[in-house]
Amino acid sequence: MTITPRQIDEYCEKHSSSPGALLYQLERETHLKTLAPQMLSGSLQGQFMRFISLMLQPKRVLEIGTFTGYGALCLAEGLPKDGELHTIEANQELYHLIEKYISEAGKEDQIKLLKGDAREIIPTLDGPYDLIFVDAGKQDYPWYYEQALPLLRKGGWLLADNVLWSGKVASDISDPDTDQIRAFNAVIQKDSRVENVMLPLRDGLSIIRKL
Repeated sequence: MTITPRQIDEYCEKHSSSPGALLYQLERETHLKTLAPQMLSGSLQGQFMRFISLMLQPKRVLEIGTFTGYGALCLAEGLPKDGELHTIEANQELYHLIEKYISEAGKEDQIKLLKGDAREIIPTLDGPYDLIFVDAGKQDYPWYYEQALPLLRKGGWLLADNVLWSGKVASDISDPDTDQIRAFNAVIQKDSRVENVMLPLRDGLSIIRKL
């Protein structure tokens, strides 16, 4: 009998704590109202990111690529009362949905939505951040990384999503996004400024620690 990755994911989801009613509602609305709902972090990865944040208790978090806000809400769970999360999103059509769920979660004082192009916004930000999550345009990953690393405190953590790109990076498939993610992974592996571990969670998640 062949066991598929999806079956394993479903089993893991069934044996993990529920993300709760609000995140379930956000996931459902994302599927109903967006053209690419697969971009959502999802319950299993969301819970993993929530646990990471709860363990680290970061005071300042930066998220590059909000989409509908699922990841931001998960990462905000570990913030102390005076902590803050800055999340960058360029798609104006998503702002209403993001702000709606930030409000329903009661996180307006902690989550700040930065509206616009990350390439324009990131150079204006001041560090240090304790935790950075990169989940935006894949061809810009190397640029995001080089810009984000100086903003990250020593000993801080950077999470990079979609680093397996449907498994294509481990094959001989060549296309612009796959090639860029593959190159990004190689840069991280060789970078003496960090240490890293890549997990086969959902579409691949790299955990990177600044030395």
